[in-house]
Amino acid sequence: MEKVGARIWIARIMIIWGFICAATMFVGANKYAFYGVRFLLGVGEAGFFPGMILYLTYWFPTRYRARTVALFMSAAALSGVVGNLLSGFIMKHMDHVLQLKGWQWLFILEGLPASLLGIVVFFYLPNGPRNARWLAPEELAWLEGQLVGERAEREKHHHLTLRQALMNPKVLLLSVLYFMIVIGGYGPEFFMPAIIKDRTGWTDPVHITALATVPSLVAAIVMVFFGRHSDKTGERRWHVFAALSIGAAGLAVAALAKDPTVTMIGMCLAVSGRWCATSTFWGLPTAFLSGTAAAGGIAMINSIGNLGGHFGPATMGWLRETTKSYTLGLFILAVCFLAGAFLAVAVRIRKTADATPTPPSAAPSGSSSSG
Repeated sequence: MEKVGARIWIARIMIIWGFICAATMFVGANKYAFYGVRFLLGVGEAGFFPGMILYLTYWFPTRYRARTVALFMSAAALSGVVGNLLSGFIMKHMDHVLQLKGWQWLFILEGLPASLLGIVVFFYLPNGPRNARWLAPEELAWLEGQLVGERAEREKHHHLTLRQALMNPKVLLLSVLYFMIVIGGYGPEFFMPAIIKDRTGWTDPVHITALATVPSLVAAIVMVFFGRHSDKTGERRWHVFAALSIGAAGLAVAALAKDPTVTMIGMCLAVSGRWCATSTFWGLPTAFLSGTAAAGGIAMINSIGNLGGHFGPATMGWLRETTKSYTLGLFILAVCFLAGAFLAVAVRIRKTADATPTPPSAAPSGSSSSG
């Protein structure tokens, strides 16, 4: 993306990703065909999230990073709300329509929109501020001045080549920290409907799915305010620590609770802690990485961290089968959150000088900015 530009690269990812997702409808009972398509889906998706984090650094100075990442990632949290309800509706009401099963319609209707939006991205997404026709000249000058000044300051203290970035101790530490966030986040979220069913005794999948959306909805709201507070104070490490500590406490509450209401309170804390930690976390690597080093460093952190997306659910599943309960699994993931919290405190990044904080559009009346 750093070489060919965000417009082409993000569009390419979304178009391929959507088509492969939709192509899953052709997979029958052959498990190896399913594994192959899922592997290709991962190949198609790879680069999207780290690419978006990098793309945001093209537009927003450091002091705006947490709130902008939080706004971007609130879409991921809300997709859990919309996606769960939409998936249940498709599976129930589209079954046998045009002689296709509900699960086939699920992949078609949730895959192809990504490809269609990818085409829109190709034609309309600017590669950066210089390509944005809606920026007034004085706004562009201010923004580029901010970003160039920050980059010069970072390279003065943290000048890294791509190779140095991939071997840098802080990047490796952040990779392990992100792994802990992901392993503690994906584990309970994948098993949310099963945990709700276990604690409530409900059998109606519509009711279970609806309740499972509540923690993501709460998280989508909380993380935006959390990110704004991190930007306002200019602090990242202790915000990540606080978010992961809250997430760990939530998992512990959910593990010990027998009452469904208390379980949901714990899950709301756990999911909110996970998303708040993630949104403020990305302010750490982007505070000292720039250019090609940022592209490679962010990608490596994301690659290592996302391995937690396998180990979290796998750990939960294995412990559930072994102990016939979700309690131990939730406690183990709480420990992962706590480990990540203390790793966050161990991160030491030199704070770069802050530039003039007022953009032209926020200047007093008399500014010629058109917003």
